[in-house]
Amino acid sequence: MKRSPVGLDAVADWHNLSEAFHRSALGKGHREEVIQFRKDLPAQLTRLRQGILAGTVTVGRMRCFHIRDPKPRIIHAPCFPERVLHHALMAHVGPVLDRGLIADTYACRTGKGALAAVRRAQHHLRRWPWYAKIDIRSYFASIDHAILGELLARRFKDQPLLALMARIIDAHHAVPGKGLPIGALTSQQFANYYLSGLDRLLLEGCRMRGFVRYMDDMVWWDDDREAVRDALVAAGEYANHCLGLEIKQPVTVGQSRHGLNFCGFRILPGQLLLSRRRKRRYVQCRREGEVAYRDGLIDGLGLQAGYASALAITAHADAIVWRREQLRRSPLDEALALL
Repeated sequence: MKRSPVGLDAVADWHNLSEAFHRSALGKGHREEVIQFRKDLPAQLTRLRQGILAGTVTVGRMRCFHIRDPKPRIIHAPCFPERVLHHALMAHVGPVLDRGLIADTYACRTGKGALAAVRRAQHHLRRWPWYAKIDIRSYFASIDHAILGELLARRFKDQPLLALMARIIDAHHAVPGKGLPIGALTSQQFANYYLSGLDRLLLEGCRMRGFVRYMDDMVWWDDDREAVRDALVAAGEYANHCLGLEIKQPVTVGQSRHGLNFCGFRILPGQLLLSRRRKRRYVQCRREGEVAYRDGLIDGLGLQAGYASALAITAHADAIVWRREQLRRSPLDEALALL
């Protein structure tokens, strides 16, 4: 494999840092940390450039908070100067990692995404009769720093660049030597690339007929149930012995004609239905908008925007009948009965 010659000079280039600032500030211009950074922008970028080239740039300063979407997660959001660093780094490192991925990996890639993964999965459901679906237990928290460093060293040859990435990776530990923070741009790219070897094992080693991956959620298809199960055994051994990961149990092996749950949808060969999680999100989003309107926190235009947000959750599924039933059971007049 020919390694990339990308180095720290490209990352620390003035124009690259300036573009990284604008990408980091997109949609966040009202935040105090962005305002303060912008006030002294030339000096801030100069300081960041010097730190990158000298290998002394500060990493690991993060704001920690909890979300539930749908299960509890701990988010670590880097401080704004470090977000600029991450964007500057990924502007050059990201495309190199992307070229090492197969076409059927859909997370964190331009022109891909969850909906494209769902459409591709439906395409495979129509063609091949058997599938297996897996995901990784505590994926981000289980990524091994040493193994990730070896994978990156196969793609890049500039040692100062590798040292910078190693510092960023080593700044967070779920347990000693393992874990990437959920919420950082670098974590998304590194985590997506970490499973690229497993992708190729299933497609090229096990010769599966079809395959789709969205981050750590993977589905593959074949003509024969035993072939799907054999690939499952190979995937488990590779994930455990080569990547230090554990496949969450129980796994799903089923017939395509019965459909599968993937990326928030219930996918059938001829239909795309809402999963229970998306149904709950629709109901919650609609209820929040109606309560805010009832309490006078938003006007009619705000309520209309809230309905548009709720509708977007269901827009790509065959959900017209279900939405009508929801409106029949809980019409808007009931939500406004206390006005």
